[in-house]
Amino acid sequence: MSLRAALGRVSGALGRQQGHLFAWTPVCLGTGVGLYFALPVEPPLAALIAMALGLGITWTILRVLGVHRGTWASIVLWALTLIALGTSLASLRTSHVAAPVLSYRYYGPIEGRVVAIDRSASEKMRLTLDQVRLDRVPLERRPLRVRVSLHGPEVISDIRPGDTVMTTGHLGPPSGPVEPGGFDFQRHLWFKQLGALGYTRNPVLRSGSWVDAPWSFPIWLYAKRLDIADAIKSRMGGTEGPFAAAILTGHRADLDAEAVEVLRASNLAHLLAISGLHMGLITGAVFALVRLCLSLIPPVALRVEARKLAAVAAFAAAFVYLGVSGASIATQRAFIMVSVMLLALCLDRPALSLRAVAIAALIVLVFTPEALIGPGFQMSFAATVALVAVFAAVRDFGLFSGLPRWARGTASLVLSSFIAGLATAPIAAAHFNQIAQYGLLANVLSVPVMGLVVMPGALVAGLLSAVGLEWIGLEVMRLGLAWILGVAHFVAGLGGSTSAVVAPGPMVLPLVTLGGLMLCLWQGAGRVAGVVPVLLSFALWAQTERPAVLISETGRLLGVMQDGVRVLNKPKGDGFAARVWLENDGDPVDQVQAAARADLSPNQVDLEVGPLRLIMDARNPEKIDVSRLCRADAYLLLPRVETPLPDGCLGWTAGDLIKDGAIALHIEDRGVRVVTSRALQGQRMWVPRARGAPGRETQKRPRPTSGRGLKLSNVEN
Repeated sequence: MSLRAALGRVSGALGRQQGHLFAWTPVCLGTGVGLYFALPVEPPLAALIAMALGLGITWTILRVLGVHRGTWASIVLWALTLIALGTSLASLRTSHVAAPVLSYRYYGPIEGRVVAIDRSASEKMRLTLDQVRLDRVPLERRPLRVRVSLHGPEVISDIRPGDTVMTTGHLGPPSGPVEPGGFDFQRHLWFKQLGALGYTRNPVLRSGSWVDAPWSFPIWLYAKRLDIADAIKSRMGGTEGPFAAAILTGHRADLDAEAVEVLRASNLAHLLAISGLHMGLITGAVFALVRLCLSLIPPVALRVEARKLAAVAAFAAAFVYLGVSGASIATQRAFIMVSVMLLALCLDRPALSLRAVAIAALIVLVFTPEALIGPGFQMSFAATVALVAVFAAVRDFGLFSGLPRWARGTASLVLSSFIAGLATAPIAAAHFNQIAQYGLLANVLSVPVMGLVVMPGALVAGLLSAVGLEWIGLEVMRLGLAWILGVAHFVAGLGGSTSAVVAPGPMVLPLVTLGGLMLCLWQGAGRVAGVVPVLLSFALWAQTERPAVLISETGRLLGVMQDGVRVLNKPKGDGFAARVWLENDGDPVDQVQAAARADLSPNQVDLEVGPLRLIMDARNPEKIDVSRLCRADAYLLLPRVETPLPDGCLGWTAGDLIKDGAIALHIEDRGVRVVTSRALQGQRMWVPRARGAPGRETQKRPRPTSGRGLKLSNVEN
């Protein structure tokens, strides 16, 4: 085939997308957002805006003049304009939320206004404070928000959102990724404007009122949400009470840890997140109820369009639910999508279409571009796009037309659960390192109960609360939630209900996304080509190689691959890093079990992996003879030594760990490749400058040792 013929085919394929390009608008915008977050350095905002404006003006002029209209060149220029715009929006958002980040360890008085109350992964109560006051910290360096875990006496029953409290505790800057390329906590908290995290073992007390503006609508609404959650739990009790409070108010602090675990193991944890399912069920119930009531009044039914009035009522219900549920990012996405669909109904346009989904995605990306890199955005829009595309095909080809009415509903339920699960499975596995093998069974048994029993019961409870009869709706909810929890326990108890999955490389999810979008959005036979990137992504995922050695940010936890599993040097300490390492390995064991795989000293280790030799000594620096340990064929890890290593000595001391963060050592044919967290984070706004120079990513090749196996031993004193 000649080049001209090939270009002709490409042009023809692109030409067939005319009229369907709007669905690709958020894809191009999201590509720009993703490119921004992947950059190794912070790009100049002015340059990004200038590039977006230049491309946009060029595309507009060419379109007005009719040059290349409808051709592949015009489409490519349009896509580049959107990509540049996405990069600019992400940079603008990053600058807009910029706030001081604590650059050192702080111990002393902490005072602030309570804006959130929740629990940590270790079940410790946490307070998020704004209008913060710290002793000897000037205003310009004071974080806008801090989060404090309560490890001591909790006076939490007397503390409500909006209260001004004080305690004495520890604070520090957000830590970096627990391994190179891992989840970036500093970036995540940057967009939450959380500039310090810490804990206290002292009581938390109310302080004097020094806040200039102690009342605000968001805090008042948050307090009302907690009141509603407390009322639900007191009326319902048991495990169902906190479950009901979570799906109605978004308050999860009192959820039973075992219940959450079985919901995850059965792939039903999405029922806890107030997202599209909940918003759709509430608005759908209100829409159906209002439309039914209007149709029962003949004078009204003959004079007004019941469907449009029902859509307005459903929108009002969605808005109220948005506020009561806490307006999380996932709930905001669901509200936007539902609003777009209800508006389409009012305008006599198709409510559930790829155009409506694209509008919702555009709104989210414009106002919160950072949502793109989170699992919530990825999973919700992946499921929605797949469902819309598949059911459009079902409608066009009449696949269910030959089935009786009752069978169509059952077939639609099974198909929707299967498609949503299939679309979100790679994303969930990549983010959470787990696959629920019987998730389809659990969802088929639970989602109908959620829609037909639980959410209608919640609606009835809300309507009857005005006359004190909310217990009727809450009892209906309790029965439905008891069924769902029973299904979760049954499915989670089945043999092999969950499978651990290794964390994928950086190209896996982009390839899965590209393939899925091609299959769902591309017009014409070319959509089949979407299978290629999906298969390629799975091939890359299957070949993922985890680091031979991982070193924590503190330098006191080592994780060494031995016979395909990771051995840890201690059963306690740096527990979060240990848990994440093992999850990313796809290794379903805890830290104690991983440490029991080899008899290593927590403070002194001498290990050899192929050409790599690493000597760790975390004892008191006075007991360490650095000159004796230093050798040409080994790396040293001395996390308590403050002074730099002598010239010619490879490794890390305390100062190096502060600069480099967590470290991964990869064994390659040419030697040892060292990758640091700071190197992969780059020079970005959310990486604290006070932590020193950018991290290092180097390839160092110590002299090979004999053999290619693994040797572990304790350092001799």
